[in-house]
Amino acid sequence: MVANVKDKAVIVGVHNTRFTKNSGVSELNLAAQAVKGAIDDAGLKPTDIDGFATFTMDSNDEIEVARAVGTGDMTFWGRSHYGGGAATGSLHQAVMAVSTGMAECVAVFRALNGRSGHRFSDGVSGDIMTADAIHWGWYMPYGLLTPASWVAMFTQRWMHLTGITKDALFEVAHATREYAVNNPNAFFHGRHFDREEYDNARTIADPLQLFDCCQESDGASCVIVTTPERARDLKQPGVAVRGVAQAAAADQEQMTSFYREEFAGIPEMEIAAKNCYEMSGLTPDDIDAAVIYDAFSPIVLWQLEAWNFCGFGESGDFVLDGAMRPDGRLPTNTHGGQLSEAYIHGVNGIVEAARLVRGTSLNQPNKPVNHALVTSGVGIPTGGALLGKLDG
Repeated sequence: MVANVKDKAVIVGVHNTRFTKNSGVSELNLAAQAVKGAIDDAGLKPTDIDGFATFTMDSNDEIEVARAVGTGDMTFWGRSHYGGGAATGSLHQAVMAVSTGMAECVAVFRALNGRSGHRFSDGVSGDIMTADAIHWGWYMPYGLLTPASWVAMFTQRWMHLTGITKDALFEVAHATREYAVNNPNAFFHGRHFDREEYDNARTIADPLQLFDCCQESDGASCVIVTTPERARDLKQPGVAVRGVAQAAAADQEQMTSFYREEFAGIPEMEIAAKNCYEMSGLTPDDIDAAVIYDAFSPIVLWQLEAWNFCGFGESGDFVLDGAMRPDGRLPTNTHGGQLSEAYIHGVNGIVEAARLVRGTSLNQPNKPVNHALVTSGVGIPTGGALLGKLDG
């Protein structure tokens, strides 16, 4: 049974800071900028915020963000684990708080100096140390030290089984980049690339090359979640959360679930998709656009299959037919994604999904976007959400 919070919580404010490779400020400063910007976007006051949701990996104490922004009494705070899996996981916590009355206005934020400070590309060769080191220890002797190396293992197996080639990986990276070209806040704003440049880029972990891998960025993103009743009186069109889910599948590890009977799949994302569709009453045919977590180009393809836009092994043909492009079946990562806008651990993707439903994306599709999908990280405990226009 899926607990139903359909349309009981609404995104009313969104904001991204400037994205850079060296912010020159603290992560607290970035968080305060993002939260205050989203409050202003919603037409709220800082004192209206009574809850926060973020990542366990975020360095900012909620009480310090509250003091910096000038919020009032707080009745809720929550944090989600598992890196990029916490993007819609934090939204999930905010939705639960608002829909149960534990809070009325929750700020969902992520702030990081991900290039000038801690670089996640270091993986366990850097300074990450959690209980996951227990299972990572099995892979370290073989040089599997970084997210790119772990995802490359899944990718090699999946490509072997499906016959999907680098043509599809290029299409993901290229389609996403073409959106970023039109986004002034994207790192790759105005910077096209072609197949020759893609093929000539250095290998990171075979088959992943440079442009298959996401940015390392400094910046912050925030969305404000409140009740439908409150949303109808605010500045921006409300974006209702039709469905939201978290999921971890059997024999799950943190990005290294290599001991499953078959690891060329992401069953945790399939669970999240099933639960979101059931909760919302929607089907893949109802989804008009998507923001799909793209730390690496192949994981976009796996998620298209997990959310049933196509069958297993069919995502290559799906994207090569132009599905991700502005006039395609499913315009995807219209902000440029983490590959070409910025890596804010996926929360900038929630901002973009809300803008798509509002109709305010810089790369708004020509067709109406009544419903948009947004997802979290792949290979880890994860989740997703389906967003739609607020009725009434």
